[in-house]
Amino acid sequence: MMGDYNAVATAGELKPQQMKRIVVDGRRLLLCNSQGELYCVDEMCSHEDYSLYLGCIKDGRIKCSLHGSYFDLATGNPSCEPAVEPIRTYPVKIEAGRVWVKT
Repeated sequence: MMGDYNAVATAGELKPQQMKRIVVDGRRLLLCNSQGELYCVDEMCSHEDYSLYLGCIKDGRIKCSLHGSYFDLATGNPSCEPAVEPIRTYPVKIEAGRVWVKT
């Protein structure tokens, strides 16, 4: 643990468009690589209690495979219905060869 950050992966572990389920402070999160940029978001869709891990990453967004809503990985905001509530996002940094997430 580095301050409020928790180590969740090694740098380079995720290839572009890959994601990894992680649990930090009891929260179920997804670490996502979109075109080489890392993001961390809540795992569950805000529209239905459904795992976004079952969806896909495309153009800086993550898709819920249940109803087709997309969420911006940087802001958590939905970009199409039926979801209208954002998902939570978390700061990510890479340091000392590790990926760190702040909750």
